[in-house]
Amino acid sequence: MNAPNENKEVVFTLATDLDGTFLGGSESERQALYNWIEMHRSIVELIFVTGRDLPFIESACADGVMPWPDFVVGDVGTTIASRDQSTNRLSPDATMEAPIAALWGEGIAAIRDHLDATPGITPQTGPFRYRMSYHYDPNRFDRVTTRVIEAAGFDCLISDDRFLDVLPRGVSKGPSLLRLLETQRVPTNRVLVAGDTLNDLSMFETGLQGVAVGNSEPALMRKIEDRENVLAAQRHGAGGVLEAIEFFGFADTVARAIEMEMEVPA
Repeated sequence: MNAPNENKEVVFTLATDLDGTFLGGSESERQALYNWIEMHRSIVELIFVTGRDLPFIESACADGVMPWPDFVVGDVGTTIASRDQSTNRLSPDATMEAPIAALWGEGIAAIRDHLDATPGITPQTGPFRYRMSYHYDPNRFDRVTTRVIEAAGFDCLISDDRFLDVLPRGVSKGPSLLRLLETQRVPTNRVLVAGDTLNDLSMFETGLQGVAVGNSEPALMRKIEDRENVLAAQRHGAGGVLEAIEFFGFADTVARAIEMEMEVPA
């Protein structure tokens, strides 16, 4: 995988969930965050860490809904991709995804009949490569199915009381993000992770500095309440991300780097 930003010295990396986080908050807060990122793209790197797939991200960015990312950890951590700056195409990296593909194998074929018959879950639309995702109704779901999924060698991840993901064992947003950061040799002290639901918990469990934005689901807040590396923001969505950029000193770091770029040698 070749880094889109290989010709610039990155001093800050934002690794953020999309729905409810980067795409959350007020219009003015989103624009403030997006504008700040675009103003400093020479030294700021953007990674989307999301349950969304690559076609959704490409479409939203092409429509100007949000800035283009440098990298994507998509499909709840089962896709790792980079952006070609000349074409703005997001392409999965086969080498980085190889362990994920191996763990997924033939996927849920052995338990598909059971999942199809399980009340309280209905398949989400879209072609899934190394995961299977469902809409989830907690009032109808048979909890025995969780044990069936785990016994078959997969992880079962429920988030926002609305979604259920069947994932390769040990694969989620956090571990895949760490693999990407290690491959790109990104210093971990320059990274901020951001999220709002339980499928973001694994990002906070990495030990990276993080922010649970103000509209985060209560179940996530209970999980991170004792984590010193995570800020529980007051502001929602993009506003919470801006709050964390200030809180952890990244805004000052970027400002100092810009000042150094502007200095003229005597």
